[in-house]
Amino acid sequence: MNTSAPSLEDRICGAILGAYIGDALALGPHWYYQLDELRATYGPWITDYTEPQPGRYHAGLKAGQSGQAGFILDLLLQSLTACGGYDEADFCRQLDSGLFPLLDGTPMNGPGGYTSQSIREAWRKRIQEHKPWGQVAGPADTTEAAERVLALAVRYARQPAALARYVSSNTALTQRDTTVMAMTVAYASVLGSLTRGEPLDADTSGRLMARVHDGSLPFHSVTSAGEDTPPPGPEATRHAGQFPSPDALLTVSCVARAAADPGCQIDPAWKVSLVYGMPCAVYHQFPAAYYLAARFQGDVESTLLHAVNGGGQNQARAMLAGALSGAIGGLQAIPERFIAGLEHHETRLALARTLARQAAAEPAEA
Repeated sequence: MNTSAPSLEDRICGAILGAYIGDALALGPHWYYQLDELRATYGPWITDYTEPQPGRYHAGLKAGQSGQAGFILDLLLQSLTACGGYDEADFCRQLDSGLFPLLDGTPMNGPGGYTSQSIREAWRKRIQEHKPWGQVAGPADTTEAAERVLALAVRYARQPAALARYVSSNTALTQRDTTVMAMTVAYASVLGSLTRGEPLDADTSGRLMARVHDGSLPFHSVTSAGEDTPPPGPEATRHAGQFPSPDALLTVSCVARAAADPGCQIDPAWKVSLVYGMPCAVYHQFPAAYYLAARFQGDVESTLLHAVNGGGQNQARAMLAGALSGAIGGLQAIPERFIAGLEHHETRLALARTLARQAAAEPAEA
């Protein structure tokens, strides 16, 4: 195994492939909330791609194929690489022409065999109500946007202000809840930090807060030097588009401390789903993804398998944690069987490499 520090390209490719693999690994065992049923169906420990059972979510798909999150990630990567960067109008055209004609507004339909609430709402407003983009977002509290904007996070990792701007805008296409948006931007900011080669540790939040204070990240903060430092003067006026507090950025270091503390480790780590919760909402999913990535760092295999074997909404958990762990360990940390068994892996890896070259070619922010 190559033990050298991964390059920027390796980190970007690792994050993208880690996300795709997490999505596909959970395709078969997705949404089993009774762990006894999960174990009875797939055995005591899932180690590779599996097929969904008849009558279950994603039924009819094969091992190694993607859910709809993987399909949408394809569309955003294709747009990013073709345009040389984020072009929101082009991505919206991708959704209009490449996704919406394949949907009928019902959950158990569309690419990947299931369509999430926010995409169903966007489809209804675009197709049935003929509303323009900018007026189709819904109230879903899920990680659906995070599962695609992770491509923006790695593309603009070296430009954190642009990362936050583009992630905020893209999230707002389909989700309007400001807490969901803040947590999504925070996740993307963490992923961008790891892609730059910064560690996932107790100081991650502090490094991100420094970017709040210099104006790079759109979070409101009263203090200027730290949580315990009194504000130096009158509180600054919030500006449009700014999230009301930085708490979404502070979560990651709290979780990283817990993952490193022998006194409060979760053993076995798959039980993170029981601690933070199995459901789909952002406040269950992001902390679990942070925990697994911090616990296993660049061990992508352990991160993914513990995410999948925890049951519940393991597809989002594995996709988000896989991107974080892949950014830490790089492409070299992903087992070859996971890459070889992933449908369209050659095309997806080529897109990731193109994205990485485009990211490297642009100057980093100071």
